[in-house]
Amino acid sequence: MTMKYVSTRGAAEPLGLSEAVQTGLAPDGGLYAPGRFPEFEVEDFDGRETLPQIAETFLAPFFEGDALASQLPDICREAFNFPVPLVELDETTALLELFHGPTAAFKDVGARLLAACVSRLPGRRTVLVATSGDTGGAVAAAFAGRANVDVRILYPKGMVSPRQEKQLTCWGAGVRAFAVRGDFDDCQRMVKAAFADRELSRRHRLLSANSINLGRLLPQAAYHAAASLWYLRRRGVRAGFVVPTGNLGNAVGAFWARASGLPIREVVLASNANRAVPDYFDSGAWGPRATVRTLANAMDVGNPSNIERLLHLHPDLEQLKTFARAFTVSDEEIERTIVEEAARGRVFDPHTAAAVRVRSLVATPHWVVVATAHPAKFESIVEPLVGREVRTPPALAALLDKESVCVEIEPSLESLIRAAFS
Repeated sequence: MTMKYVSTRGAAEPLGLSEAVQTGLAPDGGLYAPGRFPEFEVEDFDGRETLPQIAETFLAPFFEGDALASQLPDICREAFNFPVPLVELDETTALLELFHGPTAAFKDVGARLLAACVSRLPGRRTVLVATSGDTGGAVAAAFAGRANVDVRILYPKGMVSPRQEKQLTCWGAGVRAFAVRGDFDDCQRMVKAAFADRELSRRHRLLSANSINLGRLLPQAAYHAAASLWYLRRRGVRAGFVVPTGNLGNAVGAFWARASGLPIREVVLASNANRAVPDYFDSGAWGPRATVRTLANAMDVGNPSNIERLLHLHPDLEQLKTFARAFTVSDEEIERTIVEEAARGRVFDPHTAAAVRVRSLVATPHWVVVATAHPAKFESIVEPLVGREVRTPPALAALLDKESVCVEIEPSLESLIRAAFS
């Protein structure tokens, strides 16, 4: 049976995988989500050990009936070609290290699968993406050099780390970066407005590469599926997951894996001072907030897009709270966690530190903490706290030597069109 994807707002025609990936934002303004979820048993993954192997099995129902289905094995091998280890922290906690890709952040996983899919589809496209830090660099690295794709990246001026900015601005003519005089929510609003402009979207064949795009979410569900199986095989129990949360895409991946029958006991969301999600869990009323700047800048999102997918999957908050919780962590707690963990010989970036802090707040055992970025991406924050230099991964070091080019623009669709599409 062909898998169809439906809009979270319910007023758009269901699409197959390739169509949904190419469309990005649904015509009714919603986000695409699976019309149904597979019902896996743990035994379905017997003999599947590596991430590419597990992802191929996990993703097969989501690709069912699509033109890309026959190429799924090659797509998985191409996309998941770097280590994603599950590292033991103690007898009841493991760390899922998602930062061993080319830009040292978890966004590499999703961006590379999306690029592997898009490069196999006919026609030329323009990827338009907003980033709060890591997404843009991962998208740039995944799509750079692909003959049928141009990339345009929006990021909030002065609100990403220097090394994150380097990863956004060093790719040359095919990948252009724009520093927006505003915050991430402004960037995200501009991207949505561009996609809503039907003539602009049609003329440039715009493609989203944010977690708005279905092609980013499915691989994130796949690595949560893999980690849940690895933990169960090692320790014989189902793990809960602690997920650093900004735009909620990573967390929705965990919820989708759980909805597909994977052994995920519960999902705990770790937010920084941007409290929209924890406030929803506390009050039952959803409402966006003004963005607050924090040390964990990739989580500085006051109006996360993927709340639509979470509410679409779990519209009943009381039912959701039977297997999900949300916490907020201050900058002071992030700093203290980095210092304390460094004394134990483990150095974390601010986002992973937020999740590690939240892990310490839950009394039950058996958790996977999702580590989203290498600490070297945030050396200006981490190194003064730990009192020593953090080793830079070779792939990241190579990018730092490249020349940067960016253009500053105002936070409006008109400014974006003049700078990026005229």
